[in-house]
Amino acid sequence: MTAFSDDFAGTDLDRDVWLPHYLPHWSSRAATAACYEVRDSCLRLYLPDEMPLWCPDDHPPLRVSGIQSGVFSGPVGSTVGQQPVRPGAVVREEQPLHRGWTPRYGRLEMRARATVTPRSMVAWWLVGLEDSPERCGELCVMEVFGDAVDPAEGAAVGMGVHPFRDPRLVDDFAAPRPGIDVAQWHTYAVDWRPDGAAFSVDGEVVREVAGTPDYPMQSMVAVFDFPEKAVPGEPYVVPELVVDRFRGESG
Repeated sequence: MTAFSDDFAGTDLDRDVWLPHYLPHWSSRAATAACYEVRDSCLRLYLPDEMPLWCPDDHPPLRVSGIQSGVFSGPVGSTVGQQPVRPGAVVREEQPLHRGWTPRYGRLEMRARATVTPRSMVAWWLVGLEDSPERCGELCVMEVFGDAVDPAEGAAVGMGVHPFRDPRLVDDFAAPRPGIDVAQWHTYAVDWRPDGAAFSVDGEVVREVAGTPDYPMQSMVAVFDFPEKAVPGEPYVVPELVVDRFRGESG
């Protein structure tokens, strides 16, 4: 087994592991730089009101502050790249292959808290590097939309599998309500095996899936804002995801 741990004990991200950009090949590193800080042994990803739109020529209005533990793309002008922003999207800035934390199977977990509003969301998901086109599936460990947070029943937490262009996978995704307040600290985890995966919150299994990717995957961690959901007159609340730690045992 290979163990991974990041407690964010320093003053910046470990650049051997993390790239502080969100899918920069469809735009550029300059235009996709994350807003973040590392202090008090935590990573804080956030979206200030002045954050520019992400890929505004190719995507409906969206703002993102995210990091990822791997990256890969083809040359400029090609369509080779992770999680295409739209069908037929072309690479605008080539990204050399980077493998930071890219496990294949094992128990992976994140301890985090979040601030979301009806116009924002936070997520942690795993995707293939797409160094081969079919190695593109996704394991989503946690995805929380602010408009799916119920004051009485807690947040709906999305989790499961998206195949994208991996013909061996089927879509198996749901957003159960484990009865949590995402503003408080919780541990979100996946036990990923060749024959399936179990998703848990604070040690309690919430749902299971049968089919999973069988290749190394990188982590994607991000905060999103949807400007079109803004309500006129309502003050902007900065969405954030504060991560205390990542843990992983894989192999």
